Amino acid sequence: MNISQLIKDGLWTENPGLVKLLGLCPLLAVSNTLINGLSLGLATMLTLLVSNTLVSTFRASISPAIRIPLYVLLIASTVSIIELLMQAWLPNLFVTLGIFLPLIVTNCLILGRAEAFAVRQPIRFAIADALAMGLGFMAVLVLLGAARELIGQGSILADSHFLFGENARNWSLQVFNAKNGLLIAILPPGAFIILGLMLAGKNLIDHSLAQKNEMFLTEPEIARSNNTTVS
Repeated sequence: MNISQLIKDGLWTENPGLVKLLGLCPLLAVSNTLINGLSLGLATMLTLLVSNTLVSTFRASISPAIRIPLYVLLIASTVSIIELLMQAWLPNLFVTLGIFLPLIVTNCLILGRAEAFAVRQPIRFAIADALAMGLGFMAVLVLLGAARELIGQGSILADSHFLFGENARNWSLQVFNAKNGLLIAILPPGAFIILGLMLAGKNLIDHSLAQKNEMFLTEPEIARSNNTTVS
């Protein structure tokens, strides 16, 4: 096992949003804008990082009989702290994310990585796994949010000041009039459709890469076969 492989798995090979399809409820519900997707992605990645680090640190002391309740306690405590900080410093964003912020506690991705990986690995690998899986999940949220926002209301980075402060109020770019947007894109059905297109795109890329690798591997064999025939 190496860190580069963990990064590749989290971002692409085992991406939690596009391969494992974990956390679909907040993934589809909150990602109606880029900023919302980025915010939830950051909160999820931070929770995953704290959870993996603590579970890996104390893995030798965790009794198998209480490990699941302990994971939930760690995750819930982390999410509660993030909620309180967001409520204090980012109140508009806190209201926008609503119930989906505390629902991070029930995200299968976080509990799954603690049970399947962090409890069995050293801290450095647990941290790398948390960052990779968190970034992979956040990337899907951001891409999905950007696509839905652009198609649905013709803008990019709307409400940036919710996350980055008043200096970011002018970051929003209106590509076309919101009246000309496709409303379904910012509704739940649009989230399913666009996520499905993203899944199809990833599968197409994987299939294309697999074909290229197969051709690359078979070319030397064909060359050796031709040489043998000539001889």
